[in-house]
This record gives sequence, structure tokens and C-alpha cells, in this order.
Amino acid sequence: MKTSATVLSFLAIVFFLSASASNLPSLLHPLKVPRLPDISSFEDDLSYSLYQHSCSGVEGIIYRKVKEWVKKDPTLAPSLMRLHFHDCAVRRCDASILLDHKGSEKSANVSKSLRGFEVINDIKAAVEKKCPKTVSCADILTAAARDATVLAGGPFWTIPFGRKDGRVSLAKEAAKVPMGRESITNLIEFFQSKGLNVLDLVVLSGAHTIGRSKCESVQYRLYDYKGTKKPDPSIDPQYLNYLRRKCRWASEDVYLDATTPHKFDTQYYQNLKKKMGLLSTDQLLYGDSRTKPIADALSFDSSLFSNQFSVSMVKLANILDFTSQDDGEIRVKCNVVNH
Repeated sequence: MKTSATVLSFLAIVFFLSASASNLPSLLHPLKVPRLPDISSFEDDLSYSLYQHSCSGVEGIIYRKVKEWVKKDPTLAPSLMRLHFHDCAVRRCDASILLDHKGSEKSANVSKSLRGFEVINDIKAAVEKKCPKTVSCADILTAAARDATVLAGGPFWTIPFGRKDGRVSLAKEAAKVPMGRESITNLIEFFQSKGLNVLDLVVLSGAHTIGRSKCESVQYRLYDYKGTKKPDPSIDPQYLNYLRRKCRWASEDVYLDATTPHKFDTQYYQNLKKKMGLLSTDQLLYGDSRTKPIADALSFDSSLFSNQFSVSMVKLANILDFTSQDDGEIRVKCNVVNH
């Protein structure tokens, strides 16, 4: 029965995407998956066996380090996943988010709540001892995000390596990363610009099944939504009261999933049905005809969510940039370019 449900759910998603693209082309144009010759051309740059001889056992080093840090602080698992997304969402996956200098992506307002930098630096130091100037910070961050997902109870996926570390990092570019107040159309278009489609948007949003957000990101929904001096009407009344108690101060943290905040599961999608999406962009997924059927399908089957999450994370991590690949380097330290 479970296998049948999985197949039916998946077929529902495929049918929805196909029907939407043909019947409502003007409204759902962003659903079309763009052709990405620039990305496909990098297939030869990435390899599953790249470090087999040059740095044997590197994935084991990364996993053990991530496990060590997450054991001490479980909140670092979702933080590493988010750090990886922020990296790939700007200049593609080139570790530009890790550079720590004036005017870098890390210094942008949208990046101020990012965490996990010290974890990547620690991993890099350990990897450098074994294999000097061999493994890029971009590859380390990609693998660390995967291992953090696994340690949080999520799926495992294999990763091809070969990403180069970029030498450019600009705060003004980081400002383009979604902050939780965008419309669904804007989100779809942003994801599309990175080579990701609407299915990837809904699936990767499911990473909010674990982790926390600053109350600053949600307070406007609680007290003055769109200048009305009233709360967002799409929030469940009981959940609204809960959030008002939790978010008296903008600097406080609040769980993205109030029901099972430490478990990687489909509860995030169940919460959307109950009007318990924390960020506006979370709840909007269940209020838009382009994304609601997908969120529904994912909510019914944990294996479907896990499998598709792996697929979407691979797609995210394989988005590379011409400049970073051609002019990139293997940094000795992840927070500074080589000199």
C-alpha cells in the first residue's frame, strides 16, 4: 500500500506539472524548466572518484567532524544546510559565502544569522593536514550539508566533487537571497534563475522541517501585516498566540516547525495545512495553485519527500559558475583567498 501511495503521489506531481504548463501557460510560465547549457557543460568537471587517490578518505574526515560538532550542538545541522543553500544561491556553489572580508556576502544583512562557519574551518584544517591544497572549500561545504542532513535524520545522497573556490564575494549579491517575504512568483523565478524548478522550490523548502529562525523575520506577520495593524489572517489563531509569546523580541529564536522541531520529517507540510507555516513564504506554498498540490503530495509520504529532497539537493550542489570554475582555486583557508 505504501509503495502504491508513493507512486500515486509522484504521478500526481508529474500530472500537475504537465497539465499546468499546457493549460495555464501565461500564469504558470515559471514552471517550465529552463535549458541550462552552461550548467550541463560542467558535468565533466565533477567526478564521484575525484579524491579517490588524491585524498582517500576525505568524506570520512568530513563526516566525523560534522558529527562531532552536531553532537555538541544539534542546531548546527540545519545551520550547515542553510549555509550551503546561501552559498549556491548567490554565485553558485563556490564557497564565496565563507570569505570573511569587508563587503563580502557574509557581511550582508541577509547573512547575519548564518552559522556553521567555524565547522567548515575546522574541517578544512583537518583535510589540509591529510591532503594539502587538494580539496576545495566548496566541496567540503557541499559534503558537510549532506552529512548534517543525515545526522538530523534525513536522507543520504552521493556527491560528485570538483568544485573550485571562487575569489569574489559581494554583499550586494547576497541581498538577492530570499528572506521569507517574497511572493511565490518571485520565489519561482529566483529558483528558475539557478536552474531549479517549482518542484525543487517546494521540496527544498521542506528543509524547514528542522531548524530555527529569528523572530525578526516573522514579527511583521504577528502585529502589522501589510500595514493593516493586524496579524496575517493566514496564521492559525492558536499558532498566532504561540508566536506572540515566543517572539516578544526580534532577537529571539523560534522553531520553523513548532510540532516536531528536531525531526526531519513531513510535518512541515502538515503544518502548512493547519496554517502553521512560520515564514510567509512557507505558508504561501499552501495558498498558491502552483505549489499546493506538490506540498500536499509530499505531506502524505515520507519516502517520497526524502527521495526527492536528495534529488533536489544534488541539483542545487551541481550548479556551478563559469568564472568560479575557470578562475577559481583550492583555498588553503576557507575564509580567505590564497595570496
